[in-house]
Amino acid sequence: MRLSEGVRRFVRFAAVGLVGTAAHYALLIVLVEVIAAPPVLGAAAGFCLGAAVNYGLSRVWVFDSDRGHLVAFSRFLLIALMGLGWTALLMLLLARMAGLHYLVAQLLTTALVLFWHFAGNALWTFRRQVE
Repeated sequence: MRLSEGVRRFVRFAAVGLVGTAAHYALLIVLVEVIAAPPVLGAAAGFCLGAAVNYGLSRVWVFDSDRGHLVAFSRFLLIALMGLGWTALLMLLLARMAGLHYLVAQLLTTALVLFWHFAGNALWTFRRQVE
């Protein structure tokens, strides 16, 4: 992969993340504010929608993957769960131990975990299968 192709994929991946996050929050708000669902249910449903949006767009628009959905989606979710672990660890280190304001710590954590998600999905989840 040429550097420019890698940069293009990364920018697309980040854009997909924004779309997935918007879908997550939109469903959360509709469920809680319009339907009066409990916030935890709204957040869980929003997470599921955001994950589905991220997976679908990443598979087609970012990586153009030929890997089967069962394997790819399982890997995608595993990378996401590992990202959750990285998020918790980095927030502990940056906010609690280093004393950064939690929003500054979250911005730094989000930027770092974005690279984790991109690398994991590019190198493992959606990597082209060797024939």
